[in-house]
Amino acid sequence: MSDSTAAEQQSEPAPTSAAAAYHLFPRREPFEHGLLPIPKLIFNDGTQTLSQLKSTLLSSNSTERVNSDTLARALQIPVEHARLLIETISSVLHDDSDPLVKAGVSNEIDVIGVHVYDLLVFLYIQSYKRLLPKGHKDSAAVADVWPSTSAFDGFLSALSPLQLVRSNSRRFMPSQADEEAHQLSYLQKHIGNILSLLADSTEGEGDESLVLSMDKFEHLGFLLYFGEKGSAKIPLSQSTPFFANSDPDMPAVPVPASQVLDWLLQNISSTLEYIADRVSPKENGPSSSSDQDVQMSDAGTSSLKPSSSPRGPSFIEGISKSSCVKQASDLKGTSAKVVNCHESVIYILAPLRYATVYGCSDATIVIGAVGKAIRVEHCERVHLITAARRICIANCRECLFFLGVNQRPLIVGDNHKLQVAPYNTFYSQLEEHMNQVGVDRSINRWDEPMTLGVVDPHDSLSHPAGVSDAQAESATRLDPDQYTDVVIPNWFESEQAGSTKHNPFALPDAYLASQQKNIKNLVEVKQILRETQLEESRKRELSTALHACFKDWLYEMQFNSHTCMNVQHQATFGSFTAYKVNNCCSRETENGISFLSFPLYSTTSG
Repeated sequence: MSDSTAAEQQSEPAPTSAAAAYHLFPRREPFEHGLLPIPKLIFNDGTQTLSQLKSTLLSSNSTERVNSDTLARALQIPVEHARLLIETISSVLHDDSDPLVKAGVSNEIDVIGVHVYDLLVFLYIQSYKRLLPKGHKDSAAVADVWPSTSAFDGFLSALSPLQLVRSNSRRFMPSQADEEAHQLSYLQKHIGNILSLLADSTEGEGDESLVLSMDKFEHLGFLLYFGEKGSAKIPLSQSTPFFANSDPDMPAVPVPASQVLDWLLQNISSTLEYIADRVSPKENGPSSSSDQDVQMSDAGTSSLKPSSSPRGPSFIEGISKSSCVKQASDLKGTSAKVVNCHESVIYILAPLRYATVYGCSDATIVIGAVGKAIRVEHCERVHLITAARRICIANCRECLFFLGVNQRPLIVGDNHKLQVAPYNTFYSQLEEHMNQVGVDRSINRWDEPMTLGVVDPHDSLSHPAGVSDAQAESATRLDPDQYTDVVIPNWFESEQAGSTKHNPFALPDAYLASQQKNIKNLVEVKQILRETQLEESRKRELSTALHACFKDWLYEMQFNSHTCMNVQHQATFGSFTAYKVNNCCSRETENGISFLSFPLYSTTSG
């Protein structure tokens, strides 16, 4: 997998021959979670500016690490952007033993700083352009489609999520293999420049004047790794004929950079051929289940199972008008993608390193604990609940985020009517999962969003005039009176129960007061029902009226009684939750009056 831990990297022996069928793959994380839409970080002059930056930073610090203040001066950017840059590098670093990965709060990150050579590689790939979707070779072909003035990047700049499903356009979106090949092609073109940034100069002439040591070569692990289907990652230095089996006490001598470049280009070409051979039969034959379009009326948990690649993320894809619960045992690897899910409730109760939510609408999505980064993109009317180290929100509309995050939420692109609120749920293994991936319960910066530009310079599509300098619309805080707790039912959880009994994040005073008021209101309603003195006929009328109001509400929220009668848990979209169903819902009786119970909300809603 592209996000395997350093321990896994070291446990796998290096391939001994070409027959071992190992290939050189790109790491997805820097390209999916590491691109920042900050124009001053994009250098289109090859290595000229970055070589000067390298000299400046190395001459000012003997430790080869720089903090945000130094970086801000060198790049002439605000300190908060420099700090964001270092935090982003920390979230996509390949080496978990780097002290920057273990750093928590911003002041710790500043004290440790980022390694200069990791910084150079990161800055170089800011010139990367994302793959254009299939079927849209000319971006002008979609210029007149909704929304006409949007700066949305990618294919969804032309279609809203619902339009995307109804037009059956999923097949035109890039596949994982296409994106992988696109990333490799980019590296094939630029790997020579990247090597020159990592190399040291000698007194030789021409190509022999640049040499690469083993420790500098290891920084290429930021972008590339050796592995194969079902295998762990292999450290790059142990996969080469130059540095393999070298003694740490007696490092291998530096080798000419030109020799390393030839070896890399040969392996990249081999992998591109491998990907092309693997993809060609799929293009000529029937598509796989993960690529098929699913009609909204037919989708359900029984017909859609998560698809995954041993090297890539687990997919929860195409869920419609249904609910889906996934535990750690249901996922392959430590990253997950929720793609094109509509009018549904998705629970991923697992510890993850990376997560992506893409192209979803009218859904509630609960993602347990994310230790590196979560990205939410091209979503409409989605309620997301997550505990994560960091989150990036791009090109979303009318979404509500209940967050427990250790770093400031990053908001980029064309967003409208976003709201943020403090984290509002728990499940029994939540704190165990948070500890496992490194999410700190004592830090929650949910209400400190940082906004960047509307236009993403990594987008391959053109944008309307006049938006290049516009600032993204930020998110507003949810009114405390509208804050509600979501209770995840214990039948959703795994057999191995944990110790978490309540929300691990402390609530701000205004939201805590609202929570207590709602609990008090619920208790008072129950007390009134207990004490109500009514004749039997009046009690039946009250029960009937309560049920009728609930059914009307349920119908308005896009469900009918037939759907409700035949599932164990289902979604409701006024309160955005799910509930156990027994003859439409579970019931409680107070003083002979039967009323509807909503076990997933501990406070009033809907």
